[in-house]
Parts: sequence; structure tokens; C-alpha cells
Amino acid sequence: MILYITVAAGTVLLACMVNNHCALQPYRVTRQQMCNRVSILAVFLILFALSACRQNVGNDYAKYVEFMHLVNCDSYVPTEAGFNLLVKIIYGISGFENYLLVFAVYAFVTISLFLLAIYEQSDDFPMTYFLFMALGYYFQAFSTVRYYLALAIAFYSMKFVVRRQWGRFILLVILGSFFHKSLLVVLPLYVLASIAWKKWQLALIGLFCTTFLFMQDFYLKVVVFLYPTYEETEYLEGGTSYINILRCLAVFALSLIYYRKSICKNERLRLYFYLNLGALVLYVFCSFLPIISRIGYYLTVSHILFLPALIKETENEKWRKLLKLGVIMAAIFYFAVFMSRAYNEGILILPYKTFFFHDMVNILSDMN
Repeated sequence: MILYITVAAGTVLLACMVNNHCALQPYRVTRQQMCNRVSILAVFLILFALSACRQNVGNDYAKYVEFMHLVNCDSYVPTEAGFNLLVKIIYGISGFENYLLVFAVYAFVTISLFLLAIYEQSDDFPMTYFLFMALGYYFQAFSTVRYYLALAIAFYSMKFVVRRQWGRFILLVILGSFFHKSLLVVLPLYVLASIAWKKWQLALIGLFCTTFLFMQDFYLKVVVFLYPTYEETEYLEGGTSYINILRCLAVFALSLIYYRKSICKNERLRLYFYLNLGALVLYVFCSFLPIISRIGYYLTVSHILFLPALIKETENEKWRKLLKLGVIMAAIFYFAVFMSRAYNEGILILPYKTFFFHDMVNILSDMN
């Protein structure tokens, strides 16, 4: 745990040296631009090294090694074509089952996309990066690596939604779905969140949401049709997160203060507002759906952009500082709770192990 806290604190300090809205000068690199490049590169290298050097860290690390082995043996696996092709290429080039390189490639792309999206889209790079670390997005990427690559793609794609560049948005999402098909849900969800809804339209949507309360069997059948491997498994048990509900409620309450003044007139802020509202609806009404948190994360990842934007919209300097302090303290508390559960089943990012000092445990195929 000390290692993770040190990495988080050290990289946040490096991020504080970044100004992603510095003035540009033609035909020369300014001191701030150079500082940005060095700081972000240092952050990337630290995050990448920690992720790429891990061995059997993450809830499903061994399961992924098993999947890679089965892909290499041309056996059936429930993973997507992009994942399978990447494994085939890396194993073919390496000449052996080099699962470490596969995890390293995933870490490289996932971290790169998150950092690039934060630099391009955030109103305050240090604050957004701090939230990225404190809310656990980086550390949770040690598990479900396919999903967190998809989450990074969804996060990066938000800029195309704001710019109404629908072709680029759709193409990026479709390409990403070859690595985790759940990414396809952002096509309707992000489009719906980009619309300036009228009150009567929101009332109709609210009425529709009540169908999730008495048509659960129908929606579960739809899920099984889309994900046949979920049938008769524990994945159909559903469940929700009260912490995420409280987080969405807090963000929603805060955003109402700024709605008339800023949010309703700004397409980017309005997108984040409706993404948060959509996540709240999903967590409350759709808890019966399998792995609802994964769908919700595609929406709540916008918090790390939305909160710094709301802080910036606070004109009174005193209140702005108090709001920023409040967000920081809440995020630190969230990080502490997350770290306290890091040894638990379903997370298992502790203890940290590296291939330099530890051997890989036997996978299922080795035991047969």
C-alpha cells in the first residue's frame, strides 16, 4: 500500500507542474511547454512501469493468462476479436506465451489515452489527474484490463461528442468494441447526454425509467441475448454501489447550483451533467442488471472533468477555494476506502508483486 500511496502522491506532485492552457508562441517551445512535456512523460513512465512490471496483481490476472493460453491453442474463449488478435500477434512475434508483453501493451495504450484526454479536455490538469488517481481509475485498471482500455477510449471520445464530430466518435467506439463490446453502450448513452432536453422530455424519460422496476425479467432476457455467456451464472445477480450513488448525488446537487448560470448554456458542461444524471438513474433503477457498475463507469468517469470545470465556474475566490478543498478531501477519503479494500476479492491489487521477484501461479490449463 505504501508503494501505491507514494506513486499516487509523487505523480500528483509532478502533475501540479503541468499547465495545459499555457500560452503558445509560434516557432518556439516555451519553458512551460517543455515543463509540461517532461512532467507528463515522467508521470507516464512511473504509471507504465508500475503496471507493466506487475505479476499476478489484479482480480482476474490469472484468468487473462488462461484466456491468452487458450487463444494461442486456438480454443474457444469469450473474449473479443481484437484481444484475441493482439495475443496472437504478440505470442507469434515473441515465440512463446509472452503474457507480460500483452499486459504491458494494454497498460501503454490505456495510460496514454487517459493522460492525453486529461491534457486536451480538462480545465485544470493537476486537479483532474488527482481525481483520476484518487478515485481509483488507474489502480482498478490492474483488473479487467480489456474493460479499462474501453473506458479510456470512451473517456477520450467525449471530445468528439462535444465537437459534434459524430463520424470520429462512432469509428473510435466501434474500433474499441473489438476489445470490449460493452463500449458500444456509449453510442446511445453519450448521444442522449449531448441533447439539450426540455423538462417535458425529461419527465417522459423518468416515466420510462419506471419500467425497469416491473419489467426486470424482460431486460434480463435482453442482456442474456447480448451476452449469452452470462446465462445461468453469478453475473446475472446484479447489484449496485451505494458509494457511487452518494457520489452521483453529491455531484448532482453541486451541479444544480450552476445549472442556470453555466451548465444549460454550455454544451460540454451539459454533457457532463446528463452523464452524471444518467449514472444516477442506472444505479438506482437498474441495480438488477448484471455488472451495472461497468455501464455506470462509462458515465461517471466524466466526474474528473466535470468537478474541475464547476470549481472554475465559481466566481467568488473564497468559495472556489473551499469547494476545491472539499472535493480534494472527499477524493482522499474515497481513495482511503478503496485502498482499505485492495486485498478483497474482486479487487486484489494488493499485495503488489513483480515478475522480477515472483513467479506466475499455475493457471487452470497447467493443473489439468
